Amino acid sequence: MLLGTMLVLLLLGGAGPASAHAALRSTDPADGSVLKSAPEYVTLTFTESVALLDDSFRVYDPANHRVRTGEPQHAPGSSDTARISLPGKLGTGTFTVAWRVVSADSHPVSGAFTFSVGKPSATTATVTDGSTEDPTTVGLYNIVRYVAYGAGALLIGTLAFLALCRPPDSGPLRRPVVTGWWALFGATVVLLVLRAPYEEGTGPTTAFDVAALARTATGRPGLALLARLALLLVAAILLLRVRRWSRPALTAAGVLSVGLALTWAAAEHASAGIQVPVAMPSSLLHLLAMAVWLGGLTALLTTLHRAAEPVPPAVVTRFSRLAFASVTVLVVTGVYQSWRGLGSWNALTDTSYGRLLIAKLGAVALLLAAAGWSRRWTARLVAARVTGAVRQRVPEPVGGAPGTPPAPPEPSDATSFEPDPVRRGLRRSVLAEVMVGVAVLVITTFLTGTLPGRAAAEAAESGAVATGIPAASVTMVPFRVGNHGGKVQITLDPGRVGRNSVEAVVFGPDGGLATVPELRLSFTLPAQKIGPLDAKITDRGGYWGTASLNLPIPGTWTMNVTVRVSDLDQVTVSKPVRIVR
Repeated sequence: MLLGTMLVLLLLGGAGPASAHAALRSTDPADGSVLKSAPEYVTLTFTESVALLDDSFRVYDPANHRVRTGEPQHAPGSSDTARISLPGKLGTGTFTVAWRVVSADSHPVSGAFTFSVGKPSATTATVTDGSTEDPTTVGLYNIVRYVAYGAGALLIGTLAFLALCRPPDSGPLRRPVVTGWWALFGATVVLLVLRAPYEEGTGPTTAFDVAALARTATGRPGLALLARLALLLVAAILLLRVRRWSRPALTAAGVLSVGLALTWAAAEHASAGIQVPVAMPSSLLHLLAMAVWLGGLTALLTTLHRAAEPVPPAVVTRFSRLAFASVTVLVVTGVYQSWRGLGSWNALTDTSYGRLLIAKLGAVALLLAAAGWSRRWTARLVAARVTGAVRQRVPEPVGGAPGTPPAPPEPSDATSFEPDPVRRGLRRSVLAEVMVGVAVLVITTFLTGTLPGRAAAEAAESGAVATGIPAASVTMVPFRVGNHGGKVQITLDPGRVGRNSVEAVVFGPDGGLATVPELRLSFTLPAQKIGPLDAKITDRGGYWGTASLNLPIPGTWTMNVTVRVSDLDQVTVSKPVRIVR
């Protein structure tokens, strides 16, 4: 009830604008605008500060030739704007601008838009959504991020378990510590190498470009990764020298753990947006609490399964208290971060960030249920110890009766009296916590790479389109007939039910513009037995088109493209095209 009240107050409390994860706020010229004369600059304004790449802007003329531009730069005194100068003799027609920047929280964002000088014209530019992501690079980078999060939790949590729960047999925990250290070190090196191609949207083969690596090393995400490597090297020296966890060793381990957590907080959502001075400590505490809880669970499970002697109840009790404190910190910081990222109730269901957050809350609820189950088994373990100790303390009769066996020795902290069913139950409950905790960790990693609801709402209210040119459907149709080949780029605008304009541009095998004696286009909707509908396109000098194609029903239409390259040679190619309301 208290948590619900806090959530309501925080969600409805209001705050200033802006949030983490940059979203496009406006463009100048505006998307789709028609100007009387060429602009001096193309300027983009974002919801937060952005970093620029060498290739942040690409401007294409109507013939799909790249326009020579100046270097990308920020507007004077404004780090949330990006602009580029245009040549004085730009020409007329429709120009396409593709852009890519890196938001302050380290995530690259991209898009595209068009503007026209004089009057709109047909354009053969193939940039349709501004996306320049390389799927291999993005996939590798995300996988390694998951590994880094998990390894960090394993390393920090295991060290916290060793230092604060003090298991008598620390031997089984050496492997998790070493595994966590090497996994985090290796993942950090890979992230550092992949950072440049991840930002630029290029393939992994460009990762070892010296200039790109140097640029990465001077940016905030790169500096955070380098700091993490340095802290890991210091941690390795500490672990090799420590044989006993004295107060100085505990202090050093705590400082290193805070430093490692800071390398995430300084380069993720907390480092940008509203209330950064509050968000940074909150994110730091959230990361540490997560690592202590989930990494400590793994350490406890390892100890329960591999310790030479049964685990003393005192160790389990200490971890139970530590886990309760961690959960308290997670709840408080999690509520604040949820409010900061969402901004409103509607964002819970209307944005990807909100839906992921709902999934995380469900997983956390399961995790709390598993934790409660473990606490009950811990109580039984302590009760079994007390009962066993009482049973063994059988006093010898006064004077020593004949035949009375001697009293057993007093149990030590390393002695366990719990029955096997209690130990098995505790192992199962801890294993369940670890499995659900992994799911929470995976969802958390997805959240860090998702545009927060507050930023998405602000971008929507501003009317800016950050995803490129959604008002047109573009399809590339390759063809080959005899010795002739090429492709046809077909643009349906707006690609929706009703009247559409059609522009079809033919390219030769070398990628240049090509001419054909005839091009025909028809549409069929097999599910509704509609068609074929002849688009009746005509040669308009450089492209084929019409402004009167009517597609009456939404669905997946079959587009039939007939290309005649000579008096005798022609070919018909079919492609599906999605028409929406």
